[in-house]
Amino acid sequence: MSSITIPEGYKSCWSIKETEIAIKEVKDYFERVLAENLNLTRVSAPLFVRPESGLNDNLNGVERPVAFGIKEQNDAQAEIVHSLAKWKRFALSRYEFNVGEGLYTDMSAIRRDEETDNIHSIYVDQWDWEKIIEKSDRNIETLKETVRSVYKALRKTEKYIAGLHIDEIKEILPEEISFITSQELEDMYPDCTPKEREYKIAKLKGAVFIMQIGDKLASGQKHDGRAPDYDDWALNGDIIVYYPVTDIALELSSMGIRVDEDSLLEQLKKAGCEERKELPFQKALLNKELPYTIGGGIGQSRICMFFLRKAHIGEVQSSLWPEDVVAYAAEKGVNIL
Repeated sequence: MSSITIPEGYKSCWSIKETEIAIKEVKDYFERVLAENLNLTRVSAPLFVRPESGLNDNLNGVERPVAFGIKEQNDAQAEIVHSLAKWKRFALSRYEFNVGEGLYTDMSAIRRDEETDNIHSIYVDQWDWEKIIEKSDRNIETLKETVRSVYKALRKTEKYIAGLHIDEIKEILPEEISFITSQELEDMYPDCTPKEREYKIAKLKGAVFIMQIGDKLASGQKHDGRAPDYDDWALNGDIIVYYPVTDIALELSSMGIRVDEDSLLEQLKKAGCEERKELPFQKALLNKELPYTIGGGIGQSRICMFFLRKAHIGEVQSSLWPEDVVAYAAEKGVNIL
């Protein structure tokens, strides 16, 4: 059996049609509040980019992008984006945004190598956002202030949805989000895996931002992988909440202050991919042709799953699942879209 867990006695509050209506309620409200909190303007974004542009997110460096040839352009290759982490920074410059202003967009991706389970799908949908900051604002204080703004949007959305569906949804997010570094977390739980640590701290705090992800810890291991050419590993992190429906730590957002010319060179060297310095995006960054920014991605299906108290992400997004997963979910009365 592929990885799927349906809690004993779980039953969704809504039919498929009612769920679709509730999904729109969540997305419309959260998107509006997020844009207001961070001063973001919605823009159009690409579904695919050229591999030689350096704009695609390389994730952990091992995931294979979905690629295809364009007949009209002599079969030139294009790749479905993994995320828009780099493209957004380029767009802020090209679209002539100013300091303190930002953009957001709907991002759809295909993660063909993803191992699916209750919260992972080969289809990824998220709000990708990016905002221009001064170089002097590349610090922990700016990061924390922005995290709190995103978290306020999450809490406000939960309150809104709970108000619309009083009988089905109760508020569970704590008033404030906690902060901890990945090294502090390893020090707290040295005998646990990174995922086990996330679960323990999320259950303890309710909502936590785990900072400084990508570099090696004192143990010699990484908390998690991060591409070396967008997040500054010293100024990034993940928003993780405790999700009681399935008793897990649920990551809702990955975000951070982006690399400057110095941290880019340092991280490319650590990652063993200094050849990326010659790609157009990375070269523009090293030449100081791009703005300093902070940005992130917020999972659309993830927050819908959380706010609507669903057991499986397939209940709020249409994707492709192994036949045994679909059959098992149906047996348990769970509607996989």
